[in-house]
Amino acid sequence: VAVNKMDTTKWSEDRFNEIIKETSTFIKKVGYNPKAVAFVPISGWHGDNMLEESP
Repeated sequence: VAVNKMDTTKWSEDRFNEIIKETSTFIKKVGYNPKAVAFVPISGWHGDNMLEESP
């Protein structure tokens, strides 16, 4: 799962983890194992973590 617009939260790890928690609940409800789903913080505006790992 690509978590977009992380630049707007100044790459807040707390916010990222909050999104993972909320999204994992939904993922589990639709029948998937949330632990088997990868979450990646990205910024589509800046291209961070889209094609190459950000510094």
